[in-house]
Amino acid sequence: MKISVIADPGTRGMVFNEKCLKRLENSGEVAVNQGGTDYESVKNTVSGADIVVTSWGNQPLDEKYLALCPDLKLLVHAAGSVKPVVSEALWKKGVRVTSCAGVLSMGVSETALGFTIAASKNLFALNDNLHAGGWAEGKENIRELYDLTVGVVGGGWAGRHYIELLKSFDVEILLYDPFISAERAAQMGAEKAEFADLLKRSDIVSVHAPQIPETYHMFNAQTLALMKKDAVLINTARGTIIDEAALYAHMKAGNLKYACLDVYDPEPPAADNPLRTLKNCIMTPHLAGLANNGLKKIGQHVCEEVESFLASGALATEVTEEMLSRMA
Repeated sequence: MKISVIADPGTRGMVFNEKCLKRLENSGEVAVNQGGTDYESVKNTVSGADIVVTSWGNQPLDEKYLALCPDLKLLVHAAGSVKPVVSEALWKKGVRVTSCAGVLSMGVSETALGFTIAASKNLFALNDNLHAGGWAEGKENIRELYDLTVGVVGGGWAGRHYIELLKSFDVEILLYDPFISAERAAQMGAEKAEFADLLKRSDIVSVHAPQIPETYHMFNAQTLALMKKDAVLINTARGTIIDEAALYAHMKAGNLKYACLDVYDPEPPAADNPLRTLKNCIMTPHLAGLANNGLKKIGQHVCEEVESFLASGALATEVTEEMLSRMA
């Protein structure tokens, strides 16, 4: 059993520690790429592989790659979206595919929960007030995560984990996701809602939708106007989902308690982006996914998926061709 890790050395070091690489060796002969991610750099590493591990920067495994590894059974993508590394030829060959999007999404949903708690507690304004020499001004705007309605837009990996985290609080959870039934939403712990209804009812709206044509600027002047005046909007998904000009106009007019943004369109946001001037627009530099030491969870998940596949064929985070149209 040959396992080929074809991420470039820098990326490999970012997601694998030595412990994980040693663990991977328990599953087979491990070959690691020592150069770039172009075909010429990785062809020797890929040759004869039964399992290929890719990551950020790798090319699609198309016909010329597959010709090198005719017995390829599994592609493990040590990153988020598999779209950059899959090909029609890969699907036709019947190679199974799994990603680490579920692991990365845990960091996203946990960051969203952090925004949820901090915005509800009014921590951002209270922090500014203390730095300006004040004390408890703004304390009257604190709300606990109790008897509130939280709207979740998108029930993928991150949305599901965010809902799971919210179960620790006594809140009503609404879910908008056209691909999830009312029965499935109930099993997850949420009430399925239409988008407009969710916006009208929610005190907090957290966005976990993928970047697909259907979600482009789904938050715009018309839909933002449906939200409660003192609602909180959180976006840890993709910047294109929110029309930033419309958001600025909406907030400048005195609407929304906070907008907590980790993603932008484009990235980084322009220096003169007017959202930067709004103190209640909380902006972080696309850090919601795993970062620094947390990225090593990816390597751990790769090992777990390889071990499970070899033991029983089961994959916890498998991606199929049919799923791609509704995924990031």
